[in-house]
Amino acid sequence: MLASVALERPIPVNLSIRNLDDDVAGRMRIRAAEHGRSTEAEVRVSLAEALVVAPADDFDVRAARIRAMSAGRQQTPAEILQADSRNER
Repeated sequence: MLASVALERPIPVNLSIRNLDDDVAGRMRIRAAEHGRSTEAEVRVSLAEALVVAPADDFDVRAARIRAMSAGRQQTPAEILQADSRNER
């Protein structure tokens, strides 16, 4: 019952990011200005966009794209790579 209440009205969360690189913070401020938002609003949008959950069937599309990137390249079987790694120790 408590879980259903949490899903209906999520509790806002305050998030602090320590040791953020100055360059990253600067680029975020620039992006925020380009979009006419505050830096805080831009961070919220960026996080939400980065964490969008892809549908399960999208996996097949992404896997096909990755396979296409390595098409035609010589592949080394995993067991050979593992054996080479063991022999290097």
